[in-house]
Parts: sequence; C-alpha cells; structure tokens
Amino acid sequence: LILGYIIDPQALTSISPTLLTISQAKDLWYKVKPCGRLVRPVAPTRIPGRYLSHQEGLPKLPVPSLQQTCERYLATLEPIVDEEELSHTKELLAEFQKAGGVGERLQKGLERRARKTENWLSDWWLTTAYLDYRMPVVVHSSPGVVLPRLEFSDRQGQMRFAAKLIAGVLDFKTMIDNETLPVEYLGGKQLCMNQYYQVLSSCRVPGLKRDSVVNHAHRSRPPTHITVVHNFQFFVLDVYNSDGTPLTVDQLYMQLEKVWSSSLQTNKEPIGILTSNQRNSWGKAYNNLIKDKTNKDSVRAIQKSIFTVCLDAPMPCVSDELYHSRAAVQMLHGGGSRWNSGNRWFDKTLQFIIGEDGSCGLMYEHAPAEGPPIVSLIDHVVEKKSEMVRTPMVPLPMPQKLRFNITPEIKKDIEKAKQNMNIMVHDLDVKVIVFSHFGKNVPKTHKMSPDAFIQMGLQLAYYRMYQRCCATYESASLRMFKLGRTDTIRSCSIDSANFVKAMDDPAKQKIEKVTLLEKAVKAHRAYTDMAIHGQAIDRHLLGLKLQAIEDLTSMPEIFMDTSYAVANHYNLSTSQVPAKTDCVMCFGPVAPDGYGVCYNPMAEHINFAVSAFNSCNETNAAHMAQRLEEALLDMRMLLESTPKAKL
Repeated sequence: LILGYIIDPQALTSISPTLLTISQAKDLWYKVKPCGRLVRPVAPTRIPGRYLSHQEGLPKLPVPSLQQTCERYLATLEPIVDEEELSHTKELLAEFQKAGGVGERLQKGLERRARKTENWLSDWWLTTAYLDYRMPVVVHSSPGVVLPRLEFSDRQGQMRFAAKLIAGVLDFKTMIDNETLPVEYLGGKQLCMNQYYQVLSSCRVPGLKRDSVVNHAHRSRPPTHITVVHNFQFFVLDVYNSDGTPLTVDQLYMQLEKVWSSSLQTNKEPIGILTSNQRNSWGKAYNNLIKDKTNKDSVRAIQKSIFTVCLDAPMPCVSDELYHSRAAVQMLHGGGSRWNSGNRWFDKTLQFIIGEDGSCGLMYEHAPAEGPPIVSLIDHVVEKKSEMVRTPMVPLPMPQKLRFNITPEIKKDIEKAKQNMNIMVHDLDVKVIVFSHFGKNVPKTHKMSPDAFIQMGLQLAYYRMYQRCCATYESASLRMFKLGRTDTIRSCSIDSANFVKAMDDPAKQKIEKVTLLEKAVKAHRAYTDMAIHGQAIDRHLLGLKLQAIEDLTSMPEIFMDTSYAVANHYNLSTSQVPAKTDCVMCFGPVAPDGYGVCYNPMAEHINFAVSAFNSCNETNAAHMAQRLEEALLDMRMLLESTPKAKL
C-alpha cells in the first residue's frame, strides 16, 4: 500500500493473457475502489479484465459443518433470549445433532445439493427472500438512495441533469456489454460480478402466489430504449442512434424536452401506482390489465426498457435540516398519490428520480441484486463529466407515449392502490442525519474497524432506549463465491451485550469499559470475517429448513422453537453501504416494531438513514437517530479520555 494505491500481482496474474501481459499489467497502478454494501476488512481492488472470464474459477459457496452452526447459533441466542428458553433450545439442538438423526440427514441433503448446483443457496434465496414475499416492494423491500441536492429549481435544470445522468448510465452499460468493467477483489480474492448483469433491462413481474424476474439484456436483440415517466405518463425513449452509438447529452436533452411538452397535464390515471400494491393484489390486477393488447404492449415496453427515469414534480418545501429526510421518502415511495407515487413503476429494477426542485436519487427493486453494482454505477455516473456537446441536427423520432385503456375495474384497482400507498406513506417515519463530528478517521485512529465501531454505537443506542439487547441483522456479502448474495452478521453478541451494559454503569472503571468495547469490536470483526467466507449461521439454518420442506419431512423442532422466532425478529435491520459519492441509502424496517438503519461512512462524517413505523408506539426514528449520535460521541469520549485505549 503506497500513497493510497495498490499493486496486487496475485490479482494481476488472473487476467486473460489476450488482454495484456503480466509485465505490462504490473506497470499499472490502481486506486483503491470502494464497492457498496460490502462489510469487509479492506476495500476491494479493481483490476481491468474480461468481466465474466473469471467466473468459472470462483469457488462454490461452502456448507458449514452442522456442529459449528449449532454452537454458533447458541452463542448468538445468549444475549437475546432468557435462560429458560436457551436451556430448551440446547436440548432441541442436542437432539437435532444426534448421529443418524434428522439434522445429519438434512445436512447430507444440503451437501448433495451443493455438489449438484453452482450455488446451493442462490435460487432458494431469490425465491424465499424476494419472489415469494407478498408484502409491497415499496418500503418493505426496495431501497432508495438520496444523492446530493442539485443546484436547480426549474425544468431546464431538471432536463439537463437527466440527460447527463442517462449518458453516464449508458457509458456504464457499455462497460457491462463489452465485459470491460473492472473485476473486483477482496483480500486478493476475486469477487463474483454476476449481479452487474442483472440490473439493466430487467424487471420484476407479479404473480398470484410468486413473482418472477425477466431480464432482456441477453436477448438476441437487446433493448435500446429507456422509459421516462412524467406527470404519471410513460414514454419510450430510444437512446441509441441507428448506427448503434448512444445519443449525446444534447440529443437526450432535446428528447426529454419533447417528453415534458407532451405530458403537461396530470389528469391521467396514475397507472404506475398499481405496482405499489400487495403482491397478490397486484398480480391479480396485472392479469386483468394485460388482457387488453394495448396495455400489454405498454407494460412490456416498460419491462424491457434498460432503466426508468422519473421526472418528478416538486415536493413540499422543507427546511435545509429536513431536506435529506424528505428526499429519502421521495426516493422510497414518492410521497403519496398526491405527489409522485404514481410517477413510478416500482417493479422496475432501476429507477432514477430527478425532481424539478433539485432532489435527486434512485430506487431499485431488490430481487436481482444487492447494493454494490448500484453504488458502483452511481459513483461512475457522478464522476463522469458528461458535457452538453453540440451534435449534428439529425432529426430524432418523437418519443412514443405509452397508452393504457382504463376499464372501470382497472380504475377501481388504481383507487385501492392509492389508498394503500397513502397508508404506507403515513406510516413510514424516516430520519436522515449527517453525523458531522467524525467519520472513519476516529475509529481508525484507535485501530478499530469503522463498521464494527458504528455497529457498537447502534447496540448502545438501542440498549439505552429499551434496556435490552435485540436481534440485529447486518448484511454481509458472499460475492467471494460464485453467484453469492448475502449472509447475516449478527451484531448483537455476548461481547456487545457486556459492553453496552457496562457503558453507563457507574461502578465500572473507564479502562474496563474500553477493554469491553475493544473486545466487542474484535468479536464483530471476527463474525464479519466468518460471514464473508461463507461460515455464518443464518443461510445455513435456512438451507436446513428448506431442505426439510423439499424432503417433505416434518419440520424439525428447532425451527418451531420460540428462540428461532426471536432470533429472526430483527428489531435492528442494518447495512453499511460505502460509496465515494456523498449519498445515503435508505430502506424500511423489517419488523413492525423495528428500525431500518443504513449508513455511508465517509472520511470525516457519516450519513445515516433511520426508519421506523409510526403505527408502533415504541419506535421513533428521530429518537433513535439522536441516541445513535449520542452513543458514538460517548464512545469517542471514552476512548480519548482513557490513556490505555489501544487495541
């Protein structure tokens, strides 16, 4: 590591010899490139190379040993269940692990599945975590991203920025299509790049009991258009010239002006709001909607499009202090049927949102991918300076307005979706804060992982509010493995519980508190390392449970146990999404009485988004954000006022 640059000869040797020789490659220096939604010891290195050529060499996701998972499961239960429940669970686990018993049989079935498939988990995870999930994707599944506020407040500024953004995304798409996106590395190991292929030209499709995902990127004639939505009206905008070159920023601006001028009225039915409904309801309405050929063709055009651009009407004005929180809800749900919730197709994998008032961000449908490709795309678009280049005045076709025939039954479905959306909007409480006191710099000064430090701050904040510890989910990437998605880092541990209980105990000396904090941070780092190497417990336990369902055997008692329900009731659902761009991702809670907490740690500040439900009297996003801020400041003060604060 020299002046913030990396040379990784081990990684370079994996590059296809048809691209560049090793001696040439070793002359190249590459900046450390953070990649989103990874919890990691070091930032991945990015090495240019044929993007998917390394996929076959990636290891398969391992199946951890049964004994190891059972032991670690018990350890994670200790701080969150009482002694009686823990004792009962120990008995169930002992029975489950008996030689020749049900656990051993399910484990062998899982190991067989691992041998026969590319990834024993990926299909199961896509189905159980996303496609079988029947709650609306809005708030409950799809994250939003708030980008820095833009300095415009008129439609010309909105169009100019939208044109530059589209050009930037198309530039990123070229790297995907040409397989020239830099392959990412973590600790010298290649990461699976498959998710980058899933985010463009893809869309979720509702079903009556299970959804599906369609991807048109690999068709013989891949899509060449995006969809633009303005005043609830959808347009097909071709973004490539007849010779295959992308439209210039200037051409895109002119085309967007045509869209804007063709959709001045907001008196159209907000057909897109149907996609916000509960999935079974939307599945039924979808089947009814596409009976009409015009409707079916319009829906297919949206689904096939490379991505969607939402040109939003201005939202209600708020103070600068509240702007980020208001922008977060705009990205998550659009603000309700009165505002921009009808200006979306929530099933679309990627939707970029640009408000006439300078608000900017995106939302993405979670089934095809996690945060890393999304954040990499954002960083690329923000870094790329697309200029308004004057281009030859080639006449361009008028963007095609998509038509929908609205029957009384469809109108009724729209009205119901509006009502349900407005209930969700009123129920979601989001607080975005810029923690300006310090960033990654302070934990690093004390030789602590910034992520582990922040997670201990969350544990302390929650304990101070509720005088108890809770099951905590933090997303960990499994991209070291072929087709890897995520596993869970359980941030609440015996060590974190010992620290948070001691922190406000006047009987404890400062040096003891520091020692407990150091131990808790080390435990979190160890669990993180275990998770990214495929040795965490949650996906293994899920696999054993799904194997039992597949084998048509009776459900093992460990999965019917109270402890298992407590362990999977995440009062804190969290994710670190690091980006070079000064943005923050946000998502809703996963439990009715829980919090969703997402954060982007920058060098000298941290962006936090905290969400809760107003329908729960016990939770409050603003209170949690305030307690989190206090906890982090108190932890810094503890370290700085204790001489022996060294890891």
